[in-house]
Amino acid sequence: MYFLERSKIWNKIVRQASFLLNEEPILSDFYTNSILQHNNLIDSLSYILANKLSTSMLSAKKMQSIFHDIYSNNSSMSNIVVKDIKTILKKDPVVKDYLTPLLYFKGFHALEAYRLSHHLWNLKQTSFSIYLQSRVSTVFAVDIHPAARIGSGVMLDHATGIVIGEGVIIEDDVSIFHSVTLGSTGKNNSENRHPTIRKGVIIGAGAKILGNIEVGSGAKIGAGSIVLKNVPSYVTVVGVPAKIIGELDSKKYFSIEEKSNLSCTNRFQYGDGI
Repeated sequence: MYFLERSKIWNKIVRQASFLLNEEPILSDFYTNSILQHNNLIDSLSYILANKLSTSMLSAKKMQSIFHDIYSNNSSMSNIVVKDIKTILKKDPVVKDYLTPLLYFKGFHALEAYRLSHHLWNLKQTSFSIYLQSRVSTVFAVDIHPAARIGSGVMLDHATGIVIGEGVIIEDDVSIFHSVTLGSTGKNNSENRHPTIRKGVIIGAGAKILGNIEVGSGAKIGAGSIVLKNVPSYVTVVGVPAKIIGELDSKKYFSIEEKSNLSCTNRFQYGDGI
């Protein structure tokens, strides 16, 4: 199923890139190198990430080969790429095509680079994993610890200044805007010092969610809020410190079956390689 979906998305990307190549000849090399010389979405993404994250000490060609090998041996990671890019098209009213986030959205680039570093972290290749984290932070201004666990269908909108700590858990379909921090309060040095963000949460720009707390499914965190306590599902919280200002209709977020699954938090599973 995902292979067919990837193929459909890729065909749309190629058609648009071919059209733009003729419309904007000054960018012909850019479209050719980034899109048209590749056979599929994953090859193109590997090329784009490698060229953005490479340095004089680690060439784009070498990095591209590493990324390609990771994707080739982990089909579930390719499936998550599809979910992530589809989410952007679904949630961001500005985006009308798949080509734009693939080429230009650093939130998408940072998230997919994190997934590669997380995979390496799980393989105990910690040095290279942390190296990638550092490059992502430098290039995209997004700092995600490779040990954090992030589900699929996640959108990092604008992305600049996002910080996600080591013990953070983020479930599927979460939207995070720029300058958000998911971290600790500094009072607890244990492993369980970071927040858990449940399915369908929206975190507004500049919000800080700190400590070993949980933000319930479908909750909305207002821009600039500081959250230090658990947030129930399907509410909106705003302020410093954040307080509940309204309740949301859970039917707008999930089906009955999904809500039933969400009530059993121990049933949440990360995709292979996550």
